[in-house]
Amino acid sequence: MSKSEILHYDHNNPNATIIGDLTLYHLLPQNYLDCFICTVTLNFIYEYKKAIEGIYSMLKPDGVALVTVAGLVQISRYDYIRWGDYHRFTDMGIKKDFENTFGEGNIEVFSYGNVLSAIAELQGIAAEELTHEELFYNDNDYQIIISIKATKK
Repeated sequence: MSKSEILHYDHNNPNATIIGDLTLYHLLPQNYLDCFICTVTLNFIYEYKKAIEGIYSMLKPDGVALVTVAGLVQISRYDYIRWGDYHRFTDMGIKKDFENTFGEGNIEVFSYGNVLSAIAELQGIAAEELTHEELFYNDNDYQIIISIKATKK
């Protein structure tokens, strides 16, 4: 049997099943989740290192966090106005941040992007306007999206 939960910061999301702040993780369910999926959210949390601790605390032992963060992208004005847009990351930095909580050897990090996809992102060019080769060529010097797989041991 599988069950999904939706964590939201406040009561404004009617689909949310858990209301809470990842940085106040002592108020969230502990050792509760097998998997925590968090897409491009840590950029908008000022105390993102506490949020990483929150993710860790919600996971059961051997639970897995699947996280993405933005690297080389423009400010999200929508988020900036509502709660803030504080951080841009590199694979090296976010890996160390996750290792500080999850421990060394429990983290896998990959970055995605290239100079053309970075330009396309900044110019508002849709992915469909690029060829598969243009979009999926990876150049670690242009980290647009960074993915993290962290396992709680």
